[in-house]
Amino acid sequence: MAVMLAKTYEALVAAGAPEEKAVAAAEELAAYENRFAKIDTDLAILKTDMTAIKWMLGINLAASVSIVIKIFI
Repeated sequence: MAVMLAKTYEALVAAGAPEEKAVAAAEELAAYENRFAKIDTDLAILKTDMTAIKWMLGINLAASVSIVIKIFI
């Protein structure tokens, strides 16, 4: 048996859904919840990577500007 959302299962059974359909629906919703959690984790990693890239770009820009100023002044 896969992971399922217990409260969703209970609500479906209380609403009169057959037990096997309630189990299938609760498992499917749990799969979507896991998928969204993975997407959130991936986005957090990308955000961290973007911060590092911004710092590298800033340092590179500062170095390039200082070289250009040194050449022409």
